[in-house]
Amino acid sequence: MMQRQSHARSHGFVETGLDKLQQRAFDYFVNETDAANGLVADKSQPGAPASIAAVGFALAAYPVGVERAWMSRSGAIDRTLATLRFFWNSPEGTGSDVTGYKGFYYHFLDMTTGRRAGHCELSTVDTGFLLAGMLAAAGYFNRDSKDEQEIRTLANALYLRADWRWACNGGATLTHGWTPEGGFLPYRWEGYDEAALLYVLGLGSPTHPLAAESYAAWTSTYEWKEIYDYEFIYGGPLFIHQYSHIWIDFRGIQDAFARDKGIDYFENSRRATCVQQEYAIRNPLEFEGYGENFWGLTASDGPGWTTRRINGIERIFSDYVARGVPYGPDDGTVAPWAVVASLPFAPEIVLPTIRNFQEVYPSITGKYCFRCSFNLTFQNGADTDAGWTSPWHFGINLGPVVLMCENYRSGLLWQLMRACPYVITGLRRAGFTGGWL
Repeated sequence: MMQRQSHARSHGFVETGLDKLQQRAFDYFVNETDAANGLVADKSQPGAPASIAAVGFALAAYPVGVERAWMSRSGAIDRTLATLRFFWNSPEGTGSDVTGYKGFYYHFLDMTTGRRAGHCELSTVDTGFLLAGMLAAAGYFNRDSKDEQEIRTLANALYLRADWRWACNGGATLTHGWTPEGGFLPYRWEGYDEAALLYVLGLGSPTHPLAAESYAAWTSTYEWKEIYDYEFIYGGPLFIHQYSHIWIDFRGIQDAFARDKGIDYFENSRRATCVQQEYAIRNPLEFEGYGENFWGLTASDGPGWTTRRINGIERIFSDYVARGVPYGPDDGTVAPWAVVASLPFAPEIVLPTIRNFQEVYPSITGKYCFRCSFNLTFQNGADTDAGWTSPWHFGINLGPVVLMCENYRSGLLWQLMRACPYVITGLRRAGFTGGWL
């Protein structure tokens, strides 16, 4: 009887609570977007620049809005065309006052002019999320109207413009990025991380593809670990196990590494999610709140760079960093959005945790569903029980909420990307076989 009630409660939450949470996350892309150029603010803080990754999430979210009747198809087409036209016509080159170069774009752009913001890098991974959003839009807007044909034409042309081999700077693996002042950054996409999407898109390009050995060079840097009786490809922060899965349906398909370990990457993410919960249950550093329905360490905002003595323990707190388990860093800051983004992998532990965050900690829900992160250990002077909550919403947090909720509910984005010929080619060149491939 208890199990039946619990199941009914979960079903009811999916139909009502989850729908409302997903729609409020979607509203970020409705309200925090420049209608003229389609650029999306990095975060809700006034004056924030645009994030090209957030733009990619928006492009993929608009079809969800149409399917859920949160936005008209014509409204979604207008927004999508404004975005694609802006990037197609935006200035490219080696100068510092442009939007991109070699088909890649600066991480942050001025919301109005669309030019490089500050001294940020030309970002390979953020361009990957942007291009994936464009390809998702091309897959969804498949009618014969002039506008929908233009969406497909521009999305394809923008993807084909990216020079993936240039982004390797003579090496086997992709670099993190480039600046006009210093050239290529010294970092490369190595070790299991969110770059799986990047390599698949690069391998699938018919114009400037990655060399076949690039993928094997990347997977050769994986770490296979056993933590809390779970064996998996290790990555500490949750987003590592989510971002590529937003776009690519890894269920039942395997590359050489996964075949050797007898799993697929979807199962790997499920295990990583369970490790997160188990870490919170064990709570080795004794942070406030941690437990079965209170977990989720990832790259997120934090209370700031400071040290405080709390209940006799010296605590070091951080600002925006990639928090992870079990090796840290961990300062007691959890990100509810990252729990939501694990919904397809482990709904049996995610749904109760979402409910707990909503019902027990209503102050962490803001205008666009959950705020970025919160920390009960970092005491607030005005209300010591409330702890610290990030004042901002971030586009790269809310995009995964919209899209992973939808993948759990209908599989929409996975279906769109499974039909994308570039993704299919990229997966096959990476050695993936089985399942829907």
